[in-house]
Amino acid sequence: MLKQQLQQKLQQKLSPAQIQVIKMLEIPTLELEERIRQELEENPALEEGTEVTDTQEDVLEDDFEMDEGGNNDDMDLEEYMPDDDIPDYKLKVNNASKDDKRESIPFSAGMTFHEFLLDQLGLQDLNEHERGLAEYVIGNIDEEGYLRRTAEAMVDDIVFQAGIQTTDEEMRHIVEIIRQFDPPGVGAADLKECLLLQLERKKQTDEVKLARKVVSDCFEDFSMKHYDKIMKALSMDDGMMKRVIAEIVRLNPKPGSAWSGNVLEKSMSAIVPDFILENDEGQLTVHLNNSNVPDLRVSNTYNDMMQDYVGNKQNQTKEMKDAVMFMKQKIDSARWFIDAIKQRQQTLLTTMRAIVDFQYDYFLEGDETRLKPMILKDIADMTGFDISTISRVSNSKYIQTEFGIFPVKYFFSESLTNDSGEEVSTREIKTILQETVDHEDKRNPLNDDRLVEVLKKKGYNIARRTVAKYREQLNIPVARLRKEI
Repeated sequence: MLKQQLQQKLQQKLSPAQIQVIKMLEIPTLELEERIRQELEENPALEEGTEVTDTQEDVLEDDFEMDEGGNNDDMDLEEYMPDDDIPDYKLKVNNASKDDKRESIPFSAGMTFHEFLLDQLGLQDLNEHERGLAEYVIGNIDEEGYLRRTAEAMVDDIVFQAGIQTTDEEMRHIVEIIRQFDPPGVGAADLKECLLLQLERKKQTDEVKLARKVVSDCFEDFSMKHYDKIMKALSMDDGMMKRVIAEIVRLNPKPGSAWSGNVLEKSMSAIVPDFILENDEGQLTVHLNNSNVPDLRVSNTYNDMMQDYVGNKQNQTKEMKDAVMFMKQKIDSARWFIDAIKQRQQTLLTTMRAIVDFQYDYFLEGDETRLKPMILKDIADMTGFDISTISRVSNSKYIQTEFGIFPVKYFFSESLTNDSGEEVSTREIKTILQETVDHEDKRNPLNDDRLVEVLKKKGYNIARRTVAKYREQLNIPVARLRKEI
């Protein structure tokens, strides 16, 4: 049985403006610039420029009446809407001089790694059938330069994909031709084969010949740095082993990645700092990096049209009401966006200033041992913001200091207590751990147990598993892999 009843309850909902502010806080400066450009394209009521507030007033929602009466069929909508259909002759300039310079910026189009291989293929004396096979093999080489498929597998696939009949022997012959291409090592199936291909192309000195033997016969021992076993097996002394190691480490384990315009360039990304810290004789000042962020304002044209409507409500048509409703929505959206940008800037500045105040000793000199233990709640208590807000501000943001550019998250760390009962940052312990490894005897590197003893002597009583965790976070390999001759 259906029945109706009244129910009263409290419910919190985020307004569109609040959601916009939250999204703005998460994005870094580069994404903010792109977001602004996108909004400028989508919203005609938003434009670049300083907002003028003394000659414009907000249009009250009460002034916008949508009654169906009072329509005037003689009202021309073009008086309220800008004329975008400008004749072409008004957009052209005919006063250019023949002496004017017409300079254009040349754009260079670099050759990709696979295009470079195909270019070398054009220099080979191959028939049409062999060229088709070679192009298929090159297409299977990955961006690191490896051919990770067997000849047998490619023979089966090329029949179905390209309708080309071939044999395993012919496919292996084509692969061997491509392995003679530059860069050396291209087309190898694995790292061992890649290093051998490069060593074969070098001048065959005693060191290179021994390096080839080490890679071919003792590759596993070499990768595990069991140098003693290698020297004993190949009857080498320390001096020769050092020279052999030097020959091998100079080789390129990823020949394709070294090619200009390939994976190497894709992995490189410019870091644009969101904050800039200035130190004026101990006076620390934080600025937002807004050099490429334009000033925004509501379009004067749209504001004027709305004011004209308020002053001329006697002559209203249905079409004009729809147009004005559209304008009002765009103006409100533009104002929300401008307010979200302003609130974002203020929240970022307030949070970063609190972080600088908390870590003042560190930002003064850049000494990592001066970093204090700091968590999100510490900054939330200082600023009055929620912890989630501090997390959004610190995520994907960078600050430029006189001693480098750092992610904001870098300054947050947990705390440990030393023998004196003082709370110290885990960042300080990691710094000491890194310095200890950097200055150790590489012929006899320190294992985790010995690192624990070193830290205990310095007043940090830390368990072995914690040392291992910090070592892994610092990308420091185990003692055996740090050993050198």
